[in-house]
Amino acid sequence: MIRRLRLKFTLLLMGSLFALFTVIVTSMNVINYCAVVNEADQTLELLVRNEGKFPDPGADKGTRPPRNMTPELPYESRYFSVLLDSDGNILRTDTSRISAVDDETAIEYAFSALNSGAERGFAGQYRYMCAEENGGRRIVFLDCGRSLDAFRQFLYTSLIVALAGFVIVSLLFCFFSGRILRPISESYEKQKRFITDAGHEIKTPLTIIQANADILEMEFGENESLQDIRQQTRRLSELTNDLTLLSRMEESENALPLIEFPVSEVISDAAAPFQALARQQGKRFICSIQPMLPLRGNDKAIQRLVLLLLDNALKYTPGDGTIALRFAAQSRTLCLSVSNPTGTEITPAELERVFDRFYRTDPSRSSATGGDGIGLSVAKAIVTAHGGKIQADTQTGHDFRITASFPA
Repeated sequence: MIRRLRLKFTLLLMGSLFALFTVIVTSMNVINYCAVVNEADQTLELLVRNEGKFPDPGADKGTRPPRNMTPELPYESRYFSVLLDSDGNILRTDTSRISAVDDETAIEYAFSALNSGAERGFAGQYRYMCAEENGGRRIVFLDCGRSLDAFRQFLYTSLIVALAGFVIVSLLFCFFSGRILRPISESYEKQKRFITDAGHEIKTPLTIIQANADILEMEFGENESLQDIRQQTRRLSELTNDLTLLSRMEESENALPLIEFPVSEVISDAAAPFQALARQQGKRFICSIQPMLPLRGNDKAIQRLVLLLLDNALKYTPGDGTIALRFAAQSRTLCLSVSNPTGTEITPAELERVFDRFYRTDPSRSSATGGDGIGLSVAKAIVTAHGGKIQADTQTGHDFRITASFPA
């Protein structure tokens, strides 16, 4: 259990850490990319307003570059433009401010931009912007190669740094997770040891009480008080045995010995005595078991599982109710289900807790049914030890069904 807890805790932290690094890296790179695009668009807007050229700062102060653009911008920028008439014919190209693009290539980029239908965007490493000019249309392209290269370099660097940080932090946590969970592990081990030790210690006084009750019965005869003593002693003994068994089954070193056995026969033998018990209480018992099914598991544990499920159904079924046990192969699983009607309504919240220790749907915790709230916890532990799953469900709220599935 502690190993599973450690694994879940580690996976949860690693998942949270991965999500955090993903959000940080994505946010930084999106902001960086938006900054590259925004800076390019500001430069293009300036070029578009001035017919594809940078204005002379001394000629018109109203058209000076924005504040975030340095005076060196006109000399650092590489750009070209294409002017078209209203019919889409090429009127003029200007490639004087770039050496990597000739007039023919500039025209190809212009038609590519027109075919995209967008007013602005990227054509390769060139950011373009379209604007109306003298009844025609001018498309200005700005070389953003260096800015995009810097963005890619930052992207790759941030990914590598984030991945390295994730790996390092994950390794450190895996190394220290044992120390972090050590107090929980020690507390859990002490709890299991206490249950086991207490179970052994309680058996002796229970045996003495039972022997004294027998002696008193021989001396004074049978009476109601002695019957109550025997009943409560037997109940306490069963509870102690169940708690000890449950504690041992949760320890990985005390795993059940598993062998292949005829599970259909074991279930049939375990269910047979309940035919008479149900008849004595005026209840009906339907048993449907597919024959000749094998299971790799522990026959004693499966027998105990059937007894627990049927005993639970028998206790909580009204006088004229029908208990049904079904066992059959379904796809790649073996399914065992026990269903019965209930005298009181079962809510979804109660279904989620039926396998908790000492939980009983009866809020008064009456002992009239003889239950102690530990049987279904033991049943779940048995199913889990066989690598299976167990669940409880209801259709109307007044019926109850437990289904245990095992790998075939």
